[in-house]
Amino acid sequence: MIDHARLCRSARADTVSALINYLRKHLPLKWQQVYAATTSHEVNIIRVEQGTFEYFCDSYSGLEALGEVAFDQRVRDRVIGVFGTSVPVRRRRRGGFPDGWLEAPEELDGSTRDKGHFIAHSIGGGLNVNVFSQNRELNRGASEQGKTYRQMERYCYEHPGTFCFSRPIYADTTSIPRWLEFGLIREDVNLWVDVFEN
Repeated sequence: MIDHARLCRSARADTVSALINYLRKHLPLKWQQVYAATTSHEVNIIRVEQGTFEYFCDSYSGLEALGEVAFDQRVRDRVIGVFGTSVPVRRRRRGGFPDGWLEAPEELDGSTRDKGHFIAHSIGGGLNVNVFSQNRELNRGASEQGKTYRQMERYCYEHPGTFCFSRPIYADTTSIPRWLEFGLIREDVNLWVDVFEN
């Protein structure tokens, strides 16, 4: 786990923009340290920009392609964290719904899973790398945790320019997170972070 309260205190920021700048610099390093410490395979972190968000991903397949590690079909490429600022999207998605780095399609068929987004499409989250297998009740706001999760997404939608982040936490080598950590900076310079079971 990451001690976000301590991280924010160390920023000594009295404005939202100062805190955002600090977190943009320090969160990826924390994510990478925690992820590498809890992962049994070689890590290859890459950065992908989509709109106003930056995705930090472990591209194990990139190391396989270069011959730097042996091929291992059990180890999946996956997102380790994403942050950026919310931009309300008021139009519907067009076209198909790409798989991104989802596990096999049968993972979703007739199950309690949805194709979820690390960052909601309604606040500027893209498709592809942003898509993952998410607990349906969490994604749709049907459970108590889901209600809090949707409340946080709604805050980002209703307050354009809100800095928010999502950090998946994995228990194995698949691309399906066991937990999701979601956080945002409120207008009063307070950080709101919660961890959700997936």
